[in-house]
Amino acid sequence: MIGIKVSLPIASFRKGMAREYLETHELPPPSTCYGFLLSLVGETDRLAHTGVRITAVVCGNPAISVVLRTVWRVKKTPLGSSGNTRPDYQQLMTNIELIIWLDSSGEILDKEKMSLEDRVRQAFDPERRGSIDRFSGLSLGESTHLINDISIYHRADDTEDNHSESAKIFLLDKEGTTTLPVWVDHVGGEKTRYVTGNIIFGGLTPPDPKFMPIIDWQ
Repeated sequence: MIGIKVSLPIASFRKGMAREYLETHELPPPSTCYGFLLSLVGETDRLAHTGVRITAVVCGNPAISVVLRTVWRVKKTPLGSSGNTRPDYQQLMTNIELIIWLDSSGEILDKEKMSLEDRVRQAFDPERRGSIDRFSGLSLGESTHLINDISIYHRADDTEDNHSESAKIFLLDKEGTTTLPVWVDHVGGEKTRYVTGNIIFGGLTPPDPKFMPIIDWQ
């Protein structure tokens, strides 16, 4: 297992069913974290690392504000028609500190294929990261929400950041009250897959992998 520490100045992890009022989840869903890590290692095939377990920890209490912005909805052609835009309210989080936990122990791999965990470690290795071929800025959530910093998380950071008591993590629980996507179908939504769990105060220690969501499209 590996922890990836990420900081962002601004982000919104939009709830899938939100419409006129675009609410944000209080931490990034597993599907969002998975896409982020694929982008980090330059992987464009979403199926490349299914079976990994991923969950996020939000450190501290990011501020939430509301803005009025233009939102695109396809109602008619051509796509650039004025009728496809409308103003909507959106929640934004600011000053976000996260830890993304990644466990590849259950990932199904070919013999010559590196796990996602190994590829993430490669991305931070000064001697190997030059072999990674990726493009565009590194964002979490919307493409305009670029990250500030990213690093491998070390336990010694607990005392430095003093977020242990306020850190919240999403863990699986069949009787939980929170539903988050592990796979998003961007065309129609029929194949979007969800898991149920709870967002709890869990500190900054690595979670038990069996309570971490599995990335799977089936």
